[in-house]
Amino acid sequence: MSVRYDDFKKLDLRVANILKIERIPGKTKIVKGEIDLGDETRDVIIGGAEFYEPEDLIGKTVIVVANLESKKMGGVESNAMLLAADINDKPFWLTVDSQVPPGTKIK
Repeated sequence: MSVRYDDFKKLDLRVANILKIERIPGKTKIVKGEIDLGDETRDVIIGGAEFYEPEDLIGKTVIVVANLESKKMGGVESNAMLLAADINDKPFWLTVDSQVPPGTKIK
């Protein structure tokens, strides 16, 4: 399936820094994260919690879809989506050099 360029341009891909992570009571596969998008912070749900300790994610400079429709999971509203490569159902977060400031748009 092909995606039209005009549709791809609608995605707001940006660099974000993971500020903090909290476990969600009763959930083992997702955690609540707070990300820095340069001009604002947002709460996000991050999957793959069974593979990583929360402190392993703090400070990572990642790529997010910033204009994705909000979704509630585990009682927490997620306001962006981290991009990851998936190898055998384990996420590997797409990261960029930490010198790239949060909020930088990806074109």
